[in-house]
Amino acid sequence: MMKRRQVLGQLAVAALGVTGTSVQAQNFPAKSLRIVVPYAAGGSPDTVARILTQQLGSELGQSVVVENIPGSSGIAAIEIVRNGAADGHTLLMADAAHWAVNRVTKAKLPHNFQKDLAPVSIASYSALYLSVFGKFPASNLSELVAAIKAKPGAYTYGSSGVGSLHHLSMEAFKSALGLDILHVPYKGTGQSVPALVSGQVDMAIAAYNSIVGFAKEGRIKIIAGNTRERMTILPQFPPMGDAGLKDFHFPGENALFVPSGTPKPVIDRLAAAIAKVLAMPDIVTKLNAAGVEPPKLGGAAALAETVQRDIARYESVVRIAGIQPD
Repeated sequence: MMKRRQVLGQLAVAALGVTGTSVQAQNFPAKSLRIVVPYAAGGSPDTVARILTQQLGSELGQSVVVENIPGSSGIAAIEIVRNGAADGHTLLMADAAHWAVNRVTKAKLPHNFQKDLAPVSIASYSALYLSVFGKFPASNLSELVAAIKAKPGAYTYGSSGVGSLHHLSMEAFKSALGLDILHVPYKGTGQSVPALVSGQVDMAIAAYNSIVGFAKEGRIKIIAGNTRERMTILPQFPPMGDAGLKDFHFPGENALFVPSGTPKPVIDRLAAAIAKVLAMPDIVTKLNAAGVEPPKLGGAAALAETVQRDIARYESVVRIAGIQPD
């Protein structure tokens, strides 16, 4: 009899837990939401977040604000989100630097990204673009590779820092083609792009919206994107794969996560709302103007697969580049 009562009690507790989760999901969102961005205002992740909020709030029936917490390789922003309530009201806008690179370039992290954060959806997809100083003696990919091979070690490239996506993408390019180019790290694209424009470095990889204005002025030349295929919105720029690298693919993907333990119905509601917003013509137009595209596949499953793919890819590049954890 006692055993039967214990079993019934456990079932009742479990049922209350399920009911509580269902009610929480049905009432979501119960207050305003915030998207925490681990970068300063003006960059691609921030731009994508702000474009999303223009319609996401209306879709969810609550206001959505963007909070920028730059620095510390995104760790400070990640800690705020992963330690927050697992109720879907606080999201993290992250990229591969946070879910794939930090785990192999940082000796000690206060979190396990995959365990502490749950995927919601990819928000945007884009290439990063290899560009050269306006007076550089090359205007296309084949000319660039030939110029570098003709003068090994004579040219420099700037990045937004050691271990950044810009740095690792370029190191992968160097390694695949056996190129000798000196790396000059800066503290963000706010420094590396001006260094390129002024000719302090010969080349750099950066987001399209960071360089397009200078390209239109003729101060730099955009050579190629760091993806496997051409971007639909920017077909005039070939992929680096055209240099003979069939599997060269290091896209810039901005994606949204919530704290682990967030109820699946809440995650599903967020993913559905994000998908609906990303399909709106005016939102697509604004994203395209920023040099990014909506993802081909949204939702938590596609993002989880992307995370796994990037972990393997960037771990390999870090080893090739000889980057030691700091």
